[in-house]
Amino acid sequence: MFASVKTLSREVPIDPVHAALLIIDVQNYCVGEMAEVSEYFRQSFRETVLPNIRRLQLACRRGGIEVVYSVIENMTRDGRDRSLDYKISGIDVAHGSWDAEVVDEIAPGDDEMVFRKTSSNVFISTNIDYVLRNLGVRSLIVTGLMTDQCVESAVRDACDLGYLVTLVTDACTTKTAKRHAQSLIGIRGYCRQRTTEELVIEIGTVARRDESRGN
Repeated sequence: MFASVKTLSREVPIDPVHAALLIIDVQNYCVGEMAEVSEYFRQSFRETVLPNIRRLQLACRRGGIEVVYSVIENMTRDGRDRSLDYKISGIDVAHGSWDAEVVDEIAPGDDEMVFRKTSSNVFISTNIDYVLRNLGVRSLIVTGLMTDQCVESAVRDACDLGYLVTLVTDACTTKTAKRHAQSLIGIRGYCRQRTTEELVIEIGTVARRDESRGN
């Protein structure tokens, strides 16, 4: 829907005026659960992914790009509103709990939106698509947890809904390096893929270009 006939490519630079950074499930619950079972996750998240998300967050704020977040959080006290998959999997994050909060290092700003979901896919169990369209978002930058689960689901659906998706390959992680790499290969056809460094440079370059044009 968003891409014109003249732009039949995923390799389209970020347009800050029509872009958003989506940080998926970087919350106390997910970080704590995975850190207990996976050394790869613990190391990659703390040493690489979290610092990179912070860099992107700051670059997007400076560049006038909307920053939004998703977290897993029940709407009810007993979690009866959760998806069947979450009930079967035992994923249960109490409404208003510490587990439902974005980690302190990348805490949302006062006017940044948090979408609270009860399924793996943020586009299924929240109104994020409606809100992004209200914001005029066309380019969606995706980061977060877990690469082969909630991140991959968001990338696929965002693509099908008509967004130009950029997945930041070193700003997401999962249980093992193999699963991370396989997921990146599997969703390559749905998004362009960039490192944090590449994208930060791109955002800065586009922002400076727009300033010089008086936009």
